[in-house]
Order: sequence, then C-alpha cells, then structure tokens
Amino acid sequence: MPERTREEALLKVGVIGYGYWGPNLVRNFFEAEETTVGAVCDSRPERLALVKNRYPEIKVSQDPRELIADPDLDAIAVATPASTHYELGLSVLGSGKHLLMEKPLAATTEEGLRLIDRAAQAGLVLMVDHTFVYTGAVRKMKELVQSGELGDIFYYDSVRVNLGLFQPDIDVMWDLAVHDLSVMEYVLPASFKAVSATGMSHVPGQPEDVAYLTIFFEEDFIAHIHVNWLSPVKIRKTIIGGSKKMVVFDDLDPLEKIKVYDKGIEVANGDEKLHELLIGYRTGDMWAPKLDQTEALRRMVLHFRDCIQGNRCPDTDGKAGLSVLKVLEAASRSIKDRGRLVEL
Repeated sequence: MPERTREEALLKVGVIGYGYWGPNLVRNFFEAEETTVGAVCDSRPERLALVKNRYPEIKVSQDPRELIADPDLDAIAVATPASTHYELGLSVLGSGKHLLMEKPLAATTEEGLRLIDRAAQAGLVLMVDHTFVYTGAVRKMKELVQSGELGDIFYYDSVRVNLGLFQPDIDVMWDLAVHDLSVMEYVLPASFKAVSATGMSHVPGQPEDVAYLTIFFEEDFIAHIHVNWLSPVKIRKTIIGGSKKMVVFDDLDPLEKIKVYDKGIEVANGDEKLHELLIGYRTGDMWAPKLDQTEALRRMVLHFRDCIQGNRCPDTDGKAGLSVLKVLEAASRSIKDRGRLVEL
C-alpha cells in the first residue's frame, strides 16, 4: 500500500460560519499540526472575502450543502446561530463526516439526543466546542479537585457579566451560563439534579439579558451562576470552595488566573456544652500555580484530531453537551415559572 503524502495525511476540515467564532476555528485548524482547512462557508460575501484575503488557498462557499457534500473534507466545524445547529449537525453526520459543534449542542435535549445517536450509529466523532474545558486554568482546577487538595467541595460560585453581545436567537443563559455549566460538568464529580432560575428582559421583544441560576446536587454542594449582558464592566470570576482549600479563577487576570487559598473554617464541639459548636477560621498561604499557556482552541483542535485518528471519545463529547443542554432547558422552564425548582 503506497505511503500517503503529507497533504493526504492531513485532517481536512470545513468550517461553516465565519462570524464571531469562525475565524478563530479557521486559524487554529489551519495552523495546527496534521490539520488543515479545506473550505469555509458563510452566507455573507463580505465575510468570505476576508477568508480569501487571508487564506487564498481555501475554497469558499455561501451554501453549506457544498461543504457537507465535499468528499475531500473529513470533518466539519459548525459555528452558526444555535437555532441552526441541529439541522446542520444532522446533515454533516449523515454525510459521514466528523462534527465539531459550537456550543450549545442543539436547541433542545431531544435534538441533542438525535445528534448523539446519529454519530454513534455512523461511528463518527461528535465533539462540542466547550472551549473553557481546554484552558490551562480549568484543567488545573480539575486536577486540584481530583487530587483531593481542596477537600470536600462545598460550592461553585460564578459571575460572568459584560455589556453585550446580544444574541438574536438565545438568551443570556444560553450564551454565557453554558460556559460555567460545561466547566462544572468537566471539573466536578457530582451530577446536576435540579435547577432554579430567575431572569429578566429589558429590551422589548428580546430574550432575558440578566439571569441567576442556582443548581442543586445530591451531595451537600450548591452552585450559583450570575450572567448579565447589561453590566458596565466585564467580570469573569469563579470561586470553588472546599473544606480544605478554595480556588479563585479570574479569567481576566493576565498573570495569575488561578489562585489557591489555604482558608476555611474549623468546626468543633465546645468543651462545656457538647451540643454547642465552635467555628474557627483558618487562614494560611495563597499560591498561584503555574498553568499550561497553550491556547484553549489549539488544544481543542488537537484533541479533536487525536480523537478522530485514534477513535477516541472527546472530553467534551455529545453526552457532555447533552448534560449542559438539560440544565439550560430546565432553567428556561424555571424562568418562565418565576424560579420554580425544576428536577433534572
């Protein structure tokens, strides 16, 4: 059997959508080892002109069906509005191509399940672009949790706010809270059990632009997420509190994104009355661990390549995407019912 040339050995990827996120995907697939971009699709000619200007060798099209039918492409990355994910994903998998889907996986859990089933039946890799999972910071948080260094996990508290960008077909939860849900799904050993959410829209006819989610688990553990498109400042801060140590993840800190605090409480019985509890406070050192500085998208692209070549299951596979989707769908029902607790 003749040896494949370098070009033949490359994983050839098509990218559908060249708006906000598509250019990042194209750049990383184009520059990564053993991957290349064969074609890019966008409905707007001016966006395709940008592709040809920067990557003259890449084919362009306004019709996604051309990429889906292209026999030279091994996989397709979809970076289009969430409302289009299901139909495009189904067509991609139906053509025998591996699929990288921008978050969220689909618009409903039913659609997500169908995509997972189609990929499994065809023996194809279905991966969800939960980018934060591939950051050095989140990988370090998972390492700290798994090692037991934090002790028992008490809570996950996150603020993810900024001014805009308003999305045409999803609310602020589906745009921003999805990041925290994907991080929790990857980092924490506990499973989502119920959610209560409240939110409000301040633009007539548009979806919620401010929302608060409280997520419950079987263990003595709770999570709270605050997301907002109407904040005058951009904040990306998460705290994971444990019985031994606590972690602060500030994604906007250019030098020390992760800080580990040896702080907490000590609970003991009082000497005189055994039924009374004494709470003491422990304050120790803070340290900022060294993080892998590899760009998250680059790590994700290489992981996608490795999963296809090695027939492996991605860290952010369809099931991970479905887990996040279930919480978002339940949270949407909860908001409509003024914060009613929705079991998962």
